[in-house]
Amino acid sequence: MPQDFDLYERELWAGRAPSYERGFARLTQYMVGPLLDAAGVGGGTRLLDVGTGPGIVSAAAIRRGAEVSALDADPEMAETARKNVPGLDVRVAVLPDVPFEDAAFGAVAGNFVINHVGAPDLALAALRRVLRPAGWLALSCWAMPAAAGVLTAVREAIDEAGVPVPDDIPESPFMEYGEPAAFRRLVMEAGFTDVSVEEMTWEHVVDPEYWWETGALSKVGTNGVIIGRQDAATVARIKVAYDGVITRYATPDGKIALPAHALLASAAR
Repeated sequence: MPQDFDLYERELWAGRAPSYERGFARLTQYMVGPLLDAAGVGGGTRLLDVGTGPGIVSAAAIRRGAEVSALDADPEMAETARKNVPGLDVRVAVLPDVPFEDAAFGAVAGNFVINHVGAPDLALAALRRVLRPAGWLALSCWAMPAAAGVLTAVREAIDEAGVPVPDDIPESPFMEYGEPAAFRRLVMEAGFTDVSVEEMTWEHVVDPEYWWETGALSKVGTNGVIIGRQDAATVARIKVAYDGVITRYATPDGKIALPAHALLASAAR
């Protein structure tokens, strides 16, 4: 399963950097400040930004005065981060491969990346290796099972349209860890101390047509993959269902406010 999932993830993200930056990156950026706070990132901190994507975490850390290196599994994502954060040291590697020396960093942060690896326990061990003694780890992930809102609106529409999830799409090995006690236990078993897990909630306010474009038609994430495989008539049927689902999230100004629910883990080396 882990190998199949990692292969799926590489195929899933290939060529998706621009679409991700336009859509889901705007959703996940809410967690950047809390993530860096949890990792104790400030002036002079040597930080590894794991799963940097378009470089949003790295840019925010640099503004705090940190010295940052970054890592991403997708070459195009890494190139996007270099473009957005000039001079950023970005390596391309798939966790648990972390191409840095032991104890190289005072902090490690990963924003919604641990749920995208085939072997979360091995990934955590690798991140612990590159942390200095008393260094801090901070990781965010989506809470599971996903509550109604930002992760479910498009999936509800897919289900209402009668479109099944294809058999060849694997379930994330992280699914069992998407609640506070299990996530805390996973981090502790990797050898970290002072482990805490905080639940975070917010509303992602967005234009409904923009969310359809970037969260459904962009082929980003599993929902995007499912919709991307359908013919035009089926996509239109899903869109009708989507228009109905989002009415319960409508705001007076014509946008939608989608509830988001995540977990933030912090721990010491």
